[in-house]
Amino acid sequence: MENLLRSKEYWSIVEGGVPVITATATAEQKRLADEGRLKDLKAKNYLFQSIDRNIIETILDKSSSKAIWDSMANKFQGSTKVKRAQLQALRGEFETLRMKEEESVNDFFGRILATINKMKIQGENMEERTVVEKILRSMTGKFNYVVCTIEESNNVETLSIDELQGSLLVHEQKMKPIKDEDQALKVAYGDKNSGRGRGRGGRGSQGR
Repeated sequence: MENLLRSKEYWSIVEGGVPVITATATAEQKRLADEGRLKDLKAKNYLFQSIDRNIIETILDKSSSKAIWDSMANKFQGSTKVKRAQLQALRGEFETLRMKEEESVNDFFGRILATINKMKIQGENMEERTVVEKILRSMTGKFNYVVCTIEESNNVETLSIDELQGSLLVHEQKMKPIKDEDQALKVAYGDKNSGRGRGRGGRGSQGR
C-alpha cells in the first residue's frame, strides 16, 4: 500500500498530514493546502479500499489519511507482537519434537511438517537442510544405522525431505519382518514355558 501511495504522490500527505494554514497564509500557501486536502481525500479512498470492512468501522472517525495510517500501524504492531510470540512458541515446539518409540516414519514426518507449515503461516521460511538435520537427530535408536549412513555419505546438504522420508520408510519396512519374527518367538517361548509348568504341576499331583 505504501508503494501505491508513493506512486500516486500521496505519501507525503499520509506521512506528514495536510498542511495547516493560518489567517496570514499567502495565496500560494492556500493553494498548496487545497491541493493537500484533495490528495488527502484520494489517499483516504485508497486506504478504505484496501482495509477489511470489519476494521473500517473502527477507523471511520479518523479525519485524515495520516490518522488512518497511524491507527492501522498501531493495530498492526500489536498483531505483529502476537505473531512473534506465536512463532517463538512454534520454534520451541519444533526444537523439542522427537520421534516416539512406536511411532511410524509417516506419523513423525506428519507432526514435523505440520509444525513447519504453522511456522510458514507466521512468516518463517525454514531451509530444507535445517529440517533434514532436525529429523535425523530426532529419530529413535532403531534408525541409528540408516541415520549414520546418510550422514557419512555427506548427502545431507542436498538431500530433500521427501528423499529422506523415502530412505527411512525403506529401513522401516526392512525392520518389520525382524520385529514380527521376534514377536512370534516370544509368543512361542511363552507358550512352551507355560506348557512345561502345567506338565510339572500335573505329574506332581498324580504322584501324591
